Amino acid sequence: MEVQTVVLIVGAGPAGLATAACLTQINIPYVIVEREDCSASLWRNRAYDRLKLHLAKEFCELPHMSYPADAPTYIPKDQFVKYLVNYIECFNIRPKYQTAIESCSYDEGRKCWLSNARDMTTSMVVRYTSRFLVVASGENSAVNIPIIPGLHEFVGEVIHSSRYKSGASYSGKNVLTVGCGNSGMEIAYDLASHGANTSIVIHSPVHVVTKEIIRLGMTLAQHKPLDVVDDLLVRLSNFGFGDLSRHGIVRPKVGPLLLKDKTGKSAVIDVGTITLIKNDTIKVHGDISKIKENIVEFEDRKEIMFDAIVFATGYKSTANTWLKNGESMLNDDGMPKQKFPNHWKGANELYCAGLAKRGLAGIAMDAKNIANDILSSYHA
Repeated sequence: MEVQTVVLIVGAGPAGLATAACLTQINIPYVIVEREDCSASLWRNRAYDRLKLHLAKEFCELPHMSYPADAPTYIPKDQFVKYLVNYIECFNIRPKYQTAIESCSYDEGRKCWLSNARDMTTSMVVRYTSRFLVVASGENSAVNIPIIPGLHEFVGEVIHSSRYKSGASYSGKNVLTVGCGNSGMEIAYDLASHGANTSIVIHSPVHVVTKEIIRLGMTLAQHKPLDVVDDLLVRLSNFGFGDLSRHGIVRPKVGPLLLKDKTGKSAVIDVGTITLIKNDTIKVHGDISKIKENIVEFEDRKEIMFDAIVFATGYKSTANTWLKNGESMLNDDGMPKQKFPNHWKGANELYCAGLAKRGLAGIAMDAKNIANDILSSYHA
């Protein structure tokens, strides 16, 4: 079976939905496919209960639709999912769910993308022929768990943060969180709040800020140079948190907004974790050197027994597993070769949305750029 369309969008997370909405606004036909049985499965199924958007709502809107007037400044997970449901209805987006792309390749002769997709309910293979291809399968397609000697021998529970919901079931247990990004820090806080004996691995420099500081910074960054804004943010953070180096937390030499701009690495927005670290409720450790049964040995040779380990160590793109002829746009890790904001376009009408590590604001920019570029080519 072959289906012809102008644009094929792979992935019905926020990036795919935003691109679909932008194409709808300019009357460009498209098909959007999604391997899961719902849209935005990361938000619906792989996010912990207490999650809120870490940035203020004005930095987290998708194109052509604002949040309701009464929405809180920091949107809880469930309200964000509801926003996406309304977004899908507003733009009449109809993803083909449980449709897994197995291969995409460019046909030089026909000047089009040939994509084989498997209907996971019937096992039928459908071939999509499209002039344009949008990779919107996300930075978060597959979980990333580091290789640690002895991890497979650990006798306790090992989960990735994508499976973590709440600390309620860990009360009284010794739990180690690995990863000091926003998820790791917030999960450690949640565990400690539910009475778990909580430790966290912090092995690299990290900026810690409040949500008010980062909101101020992002607002000022629209008018002032990033280095000037960063200087203010670091001063405010140091004033608010004090010297955290004696607690095992060291700031990067590059400021938080410049670091995000250069590497995509976000500052940690504190939800109360720092207070618990300071009063020793949450213990900080350096890198793990090895694991034996239920004992974790750290780089300082300290050995501690744990009942569970939660890996908040992020995700990775899987685009390279199915996309052939994508080397003009993506590197070997399935991420853009070009730096933001020039990352979203490759050769032969190939695009990517939501792969720039710029959150929902970056997704909105990608979707608009892609739709405008497709429009200019479509009528050329």
